[in-house]
Amino acid sequence: MTINADSAAETLKGVAFKTPLHLHKKLSEKFQARIYLKREDLQVVRSYKIRGAYHLIQSLSEAQREQGVVCASAGNHAQGVAFSCRLLTIQGTIYMPAITPKQKINQVKMFGNGLVDIILTGDTFDECQAHALTFCKEKNKVFIPPFDHLKVIEGQATVGKEIADELPNIDFLFVPVGGGGLSAGVGSYFKTHSPATKIIGVEPEGAPSMKEALKAGKPVTLDKIQRFVDGASVKKVGDITFSICQAILSDMLLVPEGKVSTTILQLYNEDAIVAEPAGALTIAALDQYADKIKGKTVVCVLSGGNNDIDRMQEIKERSLLYEGLKHYFIVRFAQRPGALKEFVNSILGPTDDIVRFEFIQKNNKETGPALIGIEVKTKDDYGSLISRMNRHKLNYTEINQNENLFEYLV
Repeated sequence: MTINADSAAETLKGVAFKTPLHLHKKLSEKFQARIYLKREDLQVVRSYKIRGAYHLIQSLSEAQREQGVVCASAGNHAQGVAFSCRLLTIQGTIYMPAITPKQKINQVKMFGNGLVDIILTGDTFDECQAHALTFCKEKNKVFIPPFDHLKVIEGQATVGKEIADELPNIDFLFVPVGGGGLSAGVGSYFKTHSPATKIIGVEPEGAPSMKEALKAGKPVTLDKIQRFVDGASVKKVGDITFSICQAILSDMLLVPEGKVSTTILQLYNEDAIVAEPAGALTIAALDQYADKIKGKTVVCVLSGGNNDIDRMQEIKERSLLYEGLKHYFIVRFAQRPGALKEFVNSILGPTDDIVRFEFIQKNNKETGPALIGIEVKTKDDYGSLISRMNRHKLNYTEINQNENLFEYLV
């Protein structure tokens, strides 16, 4: 299977930006390595997805273009397709789940500039895509898949070409993995032009579709995934992308969603970089390779920057929970005067802070136990808090580690 990134790069001239590859001084100092970021968050649609979408759509015959194109996406792929339709003056139909935030819908409308119709349907992406495929078949339109197509993979491979053209002798290249289009394209280019470079794939811990596929020796469908890292959370990787990734990946890493959140906040606060969750994956994975990358030349693909500001509170919450700085409890206070005052004065530490407090209503006449959220200053303060709660024989239940209870109450 031949991936022709050089031809794709010619096609994309004047369409996709050649994004910066810059040395990140703080990360380089932290890991004692030369760490570069490939800034696809600065791409024309704020992600690399325009490369694959445009490369496929422009290759269609005149008859296919007249029929129009269809895609299913709630994010970057939809924006890439919409922008491609605008540039090529092709009518597009974009299916998005009914729960898609208005901000993303407006972005797709803006990039499409009147040439795309948006259909909101289905509660999940899988339902949405099923409707899109049925519509394609009925109307004889071309479906533009997000990753599992050779033309799409070739378009994404131009990210790798740009990196290799600018920086020689790369030891490690970290690439985010969702359906596998970017990793297949970039990895294929490096295996041909820089075979000594180790390609490290990175997935969110809650959606390990490539990891499980590599373990099984074929693509598998996951029963359940976490969708927080929405740009890299798929239930099943592509057949074409899997066959390529199986041959070119040196390792496949998983990163907890909380670690991704911490990385997003660090990039924003320290570097003024707006990274979406999938975009922060590769940087969040560096800790796992700290010993191996010391003294080496490393590139992390920062794949996108489409991060809705409305998500920042959730990102901060996930980060605090992961860092061990925020904890939730169900507390059953003794039915006597002063019990709550004793909790505040004797159990809370001097830097502990109550960030949430609410009684759980049992019926119309009485209240039950309290749900309390406590933020500590350092991770070590948690142990001291628990010791004081036990010493005072407080009747409590920790709910951070109880996934079902946590989701229900918090």
